[in-house]
Amino acid sequence: MASRSAEDPRPRAKYGSDLSAGASKRKREDLVTKELFLDVLGATATKREAKTYLSRFRSEKPEKPQPVPSEKRKDDVGVNLGKLYVPIRAVDQSPVFEQGPRKTQYVDKIAGPLHTALVKIRDTQAIDDRTLRAVGLTLVQLSRLGMSSVVVVDGEKKMQNNDPSIRRSVIEQADRVAAAIDEHGGHGARRLDNILITTDVNEGFRSSVKIRSGTHITNRNLILNPLRKGKIPVVVPVAFSSTTQALVHVPADEAMLALTRDFAGLRPGVLPESDPQAAAEKVKSMQKEISLDRIIILDPLGGIPAIDKQDQCHIFINMEQEYDAIKIELSSLTAEPTKPGLSTISSHISGQAEVHLQNLELLRDTLAILPPSSSGLLTTPQKAANFDRSSQDSFSTPGVGTRRQRNALIHNLLTDKPDFSSSLPLKRTQQPTSTPDQTTFINPATFFKRGMPISIIPDPRIHPWQPPSLSSSSISLSDPRLDLPRLIHLIEDSFNRELDVPHYLSRIENRIAGIIIAGEYEGGALLTWESPPSNPSIMVPYLDKFAVLKRSQGAGGVADIVFKAMVRTCFPDGVCWRSRRDNPVNKWYFERARGTWKIPDSNWTMFWTTEGVQAGEGKGVFGDYESVCRGVVPSWADNKGVID
Repeated sequence: MASRSAEDPRPRAKYGSDLSAGASKRKREDLVTKELFLDVLGATATKREAKTYLSRFRSEKPEKPQPVPSEKRKDDVGVNLGKLYVPIRAVDQSPVFEQGPRKTQYVDKIAGPLHTALVKIRDTQAIDDRTLRAVGLTLVQLSRLGMSSVVVVDGEKKMQNNDPSIRRSVIEQADRVAAAIDEHGGHGARRLDNILITTDVNEGFRSSVKIRSGTHITNRNLILNPLRKGKIPVVVPVAFSSTTQALVHVPADEAMLALTRDFAGLRPGVLPESDPQAAAEKVKSMQKEISLDRIIILDPLGGIPAIDKQDQCHIFINMEQEYDAIKIELSSLTAEPTKPGLSTISSHISGQAEVHLQNLELLRDTLAILPPSSSGLLTTPQKAANFDRSSQDSFSTPGVGTRRQRNALIHNLLTDKPDFSSSLPLKRTQQPTSTPDQTTFINPATFFKRGMPISIIPDPRIHPWQPPSLSSSSISLSDPRLDLPRLIHLIEDSFNRELDVPHYLSRIENRIAGIIIAGEYEGGALLTWESPPSNPSIMVPYLDKFAVLKRSQGAGGVADIVFKAMVRTCFPDGVCWRSRRDNPVNKWYFERARGTWKIPDSNWTMFWTTEGVQAGEGKGVFGDYESVCRGVVPSWADNKGVID
C-alpha cells in the first residue's frame, strides 16, 4: 500500500485537541466525584439517617421499556387453515435495511416525583467568582445525590421596578451562576427569564398562609422539562405584567413563593372554589410530578441571630413554637436600631435586622405551604462552598481549596438536620465569627422546620417551676390540660414496656414539677421534685420520664425540641436524671449533659445539666443527685427494674 505523501491535500482529523479536551473533561469529572465522596464521608450521617435518606432519595429507575408488539396476524378467519399463516421466525427476525435508527414504540413509566431544592442566592453580585464556582460544584453534587436544584437569583434591592438597567443586572448575575454550574460537568444549567407573570390580586381574600399572590408561574413545564433532563434551572426574577404589558422586576422572595406554590400544586384556577373534588384531584396529580424537599437561602449574613443570648445564633427554629417570639425580637431592632443598652453583638445585628426578618418570613411562608417533611436551611455561600477562604487562591481547578469543615448542604441533605444539635450545651456549639472590622456579624447556619407546637404545663413564663412547698399550686395528671391515656401510651411506646399505672401515679403524686408535650403527644418529658433520702429537707429537679414515639425517633428533631425546652426554659439552672448503663440512648445523653457518673453498685448512669457540679464529690449538690437517682423506685409492670 502506498504511503501518504506530505503534500496530500486531503484534510486530516485533529485528534490532538479533541483528546486533550476529552482528557480535561474526564479529569474535571473525576475531581467532582472525589469532592462528592469527601463531602459524603464528612457528613457523619448515622445509620438511621442514612437509611432515611436512601429510602427517600434512592434513584428510582423506571422499568426497562418493553417494545410494543406489532399487531398480530389474524389466523382465525373462521376456517381451519392449519399452519398456513403461522409467522416464520427466521423471516420475522431477519435484518431489515433501514437508514437511521429503527423506530420502536415504548411504554414509558414515570419513576416518581422529582426531589427538588429551591435555592435563593442573595446579594449575588457581592459573591466573588471563586466562591460562586464552589457553590456551583455543591449544587452539581446535590443533583448527583438525588436532589435537583432550582436557583433564584436575588437582584439588587435598591433598584426600582421601572429601572431599565435592572434586567441587565439580574441577567448578568444569573449568567454568572449558570456558568459556575456548567464548569463542573453534569448536565449543566439553564437560565429562565420568561416563566413569571404578575396579575392583580383580589384583596378581599385574606389568609395567614400566602396561597395567593400577584406573581405566579406561566407554564410549569418550562421548569420541569430542564429538571427531567438533569439540568439546573436558574430563574431570573423578571415577570411579564398583565396590567402594563411590559417586563417588570419582582422581588426574589415573590419568585420563591410563586415557585413554592406551583410545586405544591396551588396554581391559579386550581383552588377549591367551584368544584373541590376536581381541584383536589388536580392538586394531587401536580404534586406527584415534583417534591419540594428543601428551601435553601444562601445569604452572606448567615443564619438568624439570637438576640442577647450566649449562642448568638439560632441553630434550629421550630416555626410553630418560636416564630412569633423571634419576629418580635428582630422587629424591635428594626424599629430601634440604636436602642441604648444593646450588647456589642446586638448593635451589629441591628443594622442587618431587616434582612434577617425577611429571610425568616420567607421561610415561614414557604414551609407553611409544604408538607411537614420539608425543611429549610439558611447559611452563607462560603459554607455552601466549603473551603477555607484564607488559603492561597492558586488552584487551577475551580472549587478546590483547603477543607475546613463539612459541607453544610450535603450534610443537610443526608441527615435533614442542622450542623449540630440545638439541644447541646452552649459551650459545645460552634461560635459565630465576625469580620476584622466588626462591621458585619456572620452567623452559622440556621435549620428550619414547620415543626410542632410545644405545650408546657404550667407555663414557666407565668408560673416558674418551684418545689410544692414554695409554689401556690401544684399540678397532677388529672389536670384537664393533659390527656392521660395518650401520655401513658407515649411512655409505653417509647420505652417498649408496660407501665404500672397505679404505682406510678401514687409515686409522683404531689411531686410533679411540670410536663412538656410536643405536638400531638409525639414526644414529652415529665419532671418531678425529689427529696434525697440523705437530705429530706430539700427537693431537687429530676427528669422522671423522657419519651418519644418510635415513629418520631431520629426524625423531625422531636427529642431536641423537648430537651431544649427543658434545659433552657423550664430548668435553666440544671436538672438531673438517670439511665440504665446499657441504654442505647446514653450516647445522646452524654453529648447534652454537663456531667455524668456511673453510680457504684448499681446499673445506673447519672446525668446532670447543672453547672459547677463535680463528679465524685460525695456531698453537696452531687451527693443529693446521687441519692435521688439511687432511691427512685421503678414503676414498670414487669418488675424488671428491681435488678437495677
